[in-house]
Amino acid sequence: MTHSARTPDENQTISDVLILVGFSYLNKLQILLFLMLLVIYLATLIGNLLIILLIKLSPSLHTPMYFFLLNLSALDICFTTSMVPQLLVHLLVEEKTISIVGCAAQMYVFNIMGLTECCLLAVMAYDRFVAICHPLHYPTIMSSRVSALLAGASWFIGISVEITQTTLIFTLPFCGSNLIHHFFCDVPLVLKLACANTSKNVVVGLMVTVVFILGPFLLIVLSYTCIISTILKLPSAEGKRKAFSTCSSHLTVVSLFYGTALITYLVPKSSAKPESDQAISLLNTIVAPMLNPIIYTLRNKEVKGVLRRAVEKSFFAHRQRN
Repeated sequence: MTHSARTPDENQTISDVLILVGFSYLNKLQILLFLMLLVIYLATLIGNLLIILLIKLSPSLHTPMYFFLLNLSALDICFTTSMVPQLLVHLLVEEKTISIVGCAAQMYVFNIMGLTECCLLAVMAYDRFVAICHPLHYPTIMSSRVSALLAGASWFIGISVEITQTTLIFTLPFCGSNLIHHFFCDVPLVLKLACANTSKNVVVGLMVTVVFILGPFLLIVLSYTCIISTILKLPSAEGKRKAFSTCSSHLTVVSLFYGTALITYLVPKSSAKPESDQAISLLNTIVAPMLNPIIYTLRNKEVKGVLRRAVEKSFFAHRQRN
């Protein structure tokens, strides 16, 4: 994609400051949005940190499934922290600026965490596939070493691929308007500021989407096709219910993650206003990370049991001290 000729003003190189327009159109309602997002962000931090703490301190949760969940919670904390603190500040101040270096840093973290989560969700689907379709071989196939390698591979892919993609974007010259009609530095909108041929970036972005985003999604679909086929062959209704309950939380998280991401990036931009784009992005980037620990807590008997015992132990210790 080659940019058309620019006016003299548009040919001026952008200084080292960008403006994130964000939710400026809300005027005084920005304070209300600030309070709402602050509550959501704190709930995200507390919920995911609680999941990490429960898994670390509870020997009964030292299994591959919960090891991957621990990684997912760490990802969600980093993912939402890459943009929410900046957004909260911008909701309170007039000048909603971000340096190009800050914009790049935000995009690095956001993209790395997003891509790593795609890979990790596929790994978690594979874990459930082995547990349900090959239960007798599960301890051998999903050993602690294999689990660590799979989680490590997810992080390695996310970091290496997105460092390359994001670096390619920020080696471009930027000129013209320094306005970004969003609350964070999203790839398509930052590319629009470039005054050079961005066809290479578009091709790289397409390759990343097909191989590292749709690829894991297809692996998840394949895993659950085998899982559902195996569950349907079980003789008892109770057996079917127990088997499905072990993967229902993961399936809900996958639906939430990919569902909001598809709405965010596949809805034609020409038919949507920036305001509606931002509202949809809030679901994917801020609300979904908050819901993940809630989903795993409410739909998982083992996590609920560990949480209940921890609360009872804490309450009993408090009463003894008093």
